[in-house]
Amino acid sequence: MQRLALTIATIWRLSLPYFRSDDRWPGRILLAAVVGIELSLVAIQVILNEWYNRFYNTLQNHNWHAFVSAILFFCALAAVYTVLAVYQTYLNQWLQIRWRRFMTQSYLRQWLNSANHYRMQLLGDAADNPDQRIADDLQMFVQYTLTISIGLLNSIVTLCSFIVILWNLSAHAPLTLFGARIDVPGYLVWAALIYAIIGTTLTHLIGWRLIPLNFLQQRYEADFRFNLVRTRENAEQIAALRGEAAERERHLSRFGFVVGNWLALMQRQKQLTFFTASYSQASVIFPYLVVSPAYFSRLVQLGGLMQTASAFNSVQSALSYFITSYRSIAEWNAVITRLTGFEEAIAAGRAAATAEPAVAVVPREGATAFAIDRLDVRLPDGAPIVAAPHLAFPAGERILVTGPSGAGKSTLFRAIAGIWPFGSGRITVPTDARVMLLPQRPYFPVATLAAAVAYPAPAGAFDGASIAEALTAIGLPQLVTRLDEEAHWNRMLSLGEQQRLALARALLQRPDYLFLDEATASLDEAAEAALYRLLHQRLPGATIVSIGHRSKLGAFHRRRVELVPDDSRYRLREAELVPAAE
Repeated sequence: MQRLALTIATIWRLSLPYFRSDDRWPGRILLAAVVGIELSLVAIQVILNEWYNRFYNTLQNHNWHAFVSAILFFCALAAVYTVLAVYQTYLNQWLQIRWRRFMTQSYLRQWLNSANHYRMQLLGDAADNPDQRIADDLQMFVQYTLTISIGLLNSIVTLCSFIVILWNLSAHAPLTLFGARIDVPGYLVWAALIYAIIGTTLTHLIGWRLIPLNFLQQRYEADFRFNLVRTRENAEQIAALRGEAAERERHLSRFGFVVGNWLALMQRQKQLTFFTASYSQASVIFPYLVVSPAYFSRLVQLGGLMQTASAFNSVQSALSYFITSYRSIAEWNAVITRLTGFEEAIAAGRAAATAEPAVAVVPREGATAFAIDRLDVRLPDGAPIVAAPHLAFPAGERILVTGPSGAGKSTLFRAIAGIWPFGSGRITVPTDARVMLLPQRPYFPVATLAAAVAYPAPAGAFDGASIAEALTAIGLPQLVTRLDEEAHWNRMLSLGEQQRLALARALLQRPDYLFLDEATASLDEAAEAALYRLLHQRLPGATIVSIGHRSKLGAFHRRRVELVPDDSRYRLREAELVPAAE
């Protein structure tokens, strides 16, 4: 009962925000319409139950006129039922897409917020495959929540409606055994209840393993799909290394988990289907077996027998909702577990940014320099990496950061950029300062070339002439004619061309502080020198801080700081001055 209460509370917590959102009134109206139609459909079932009595008595009595009247009444009722059923499905789907749109926007906002998605990965990515949780699990949650909730409502209303009918019919078709009448008030209700309890108990004993198996199946499917995407994204490197056989084996190994879990699901579903199918078939004949003694004792007519059987089936079906929907409920439970885990991972990533101690990036009114004070950068597990007692980056300064590979230079830049919270210390940034970090391997969205270069600014933020001029300036004039072409630019262009495009992005967005994390490492020295001269010319007031290993980079910087070993970490310190480039 505690687990059931916890699950219901989780469903309520996940569902309620939509019905309190800006879209709450359309959502509430659609939900009310779907519920109202469902109640109307149950009312039609009640009317049909009484119709069974009249119709079959008409057949038994060979009454032609009453038969025609009953058929016409049924046609009218069936037409109303059909219209209601069609519009219930239509309105249900309309509600689903509005609800899913809200949840997708909400989860994307939480996931892609202030580098939270990055911190979640650093913490171990406990919520595996966020893409699947947003794309698939949200859709399944909304669908199952509406389908199962409406089905449960139908069962409750049907039970309340037909249990009264069945109780009254028990008096008109009394329990008869071997010709002897036995007075058991509402015996048909008790028979349906006992039958459903036995079926529900056996169903749960057989099928409860479906919940963890469905959870694992969704995880294995997502892992398999994610690794296929990684192979596609890194096709060039795999081909160059002749890694096709290794990739194939890796994919088949992951697919083996999919197959193994699927076989376990098959086995469990076979057992469950074997029981539920047998239970459903027995449910058809069971009410006739219960009522037939009264019928053959001529205590009820054929119409009474059919009405009683129909009412019994309605009550029994309502009581057996758990049985018929067990597989869907198991999948729903797995989806709820995955969404809950995703929310916990989002919360953990958000907490990591504010948990003490943490690297604090603080805007400061009137500040004229980007300053580091007592910075201690650590790994997520607390292991020390880099210490920087004090360092200031004045406006317009050119600083080169050097140090051995693996010393933590890139991690230092991530901390300065505000996306690496692990550690302690304070980074002061002038208010409204624009900070841009360009990594060695830049990112470009699948979009038009103009939008890719302008990223993260919205498409249209820069006119075509400005973008064309920037492309020409950084040495890619051949791409000017392709500004409106949409492509996967990280695959289409060489790494050197991508690094040039990233610098074009900097020229367009004109940051106040530009951090280059080996952002020109794939270019030859002549091209690198030309681009640094271009940055100095186009961004004269910007502070440029570079990580690099080439000795000639020093000519383009006025200061140098280096990372030197200090016990279990590296410490940042000033090094000899380097003459600035002309």
